[in-house]
Amino acid sequence: MALVGGIDEVGRGCFAGPVHVACVGFCRGTVVPTSIQVNDSKKLTHKTRKVANVWIKENSSFCGVGEASVEEIDSDGINGAIQLAARRAINNAEKDLGNSLHYLLIDAIEINDITHLPNSKQISIIKGDSLSLSIAAASIVAKVARDELMETLSRHPNYVKYGWDANKGYGTKSHRDAILKYGVTDMHRKQFVNTFIQNSSQRI
Repeated sequence: MALVGGIDEVGRGCFAGPVHVACVGFCRGTVVPTSIQVNDSKKLTHKTRKVANVWIKENSSFCGVGEASVEEIDSDGINGAIQLAARRAINNAEKDLGNSLHYLLIDAIEINDITHLPNSKQISIIKGDSLSLSIAAASIVAKVARDELMETLSRHPNYVKYGWDANKGYGTKSHRDAILKYGVTDMHRKQFVNTFIQNSSQRI
């Protein structure tokens, strides 16, 4: 039986915090109960995602999450960091499975430098997080993991001013205003924020 994992990432366009990627797979014929919504994480409410996340972790064949830090984003760029996080997610999924994956289902990214999963074994599905159960599940798992981290960070005295419990590190107006007022932290992505600050200075 082919072992197939769905891949999705969360946090690409944020001003702060790491990027997360999840890799999730199900046994053939898995049926999602009508009480659970497994869809593109952006289409679900916070509560619905949390409920789905629990169901996914209890009913998936394997589940792995990978993270790339702010330092890695600054060093390797966002695309390079997503590649790192994806390889870590696949590695963690295979540890959970106890075996190597045969194929990946992907939405918008191809994962490089995995010998047993070359691009020929990565199947691209347009709008995959709305069409594939495993990709949708990966989007939910990655989103919940990242949101919980940003909520935890938001309670730290160094970060409380930036409202990450609400904006999750994205560049909302209140977050942008806080950056201009208080400056950047070690959890801010320097290239993203510097571009914003330079553009703000040009408008003044």
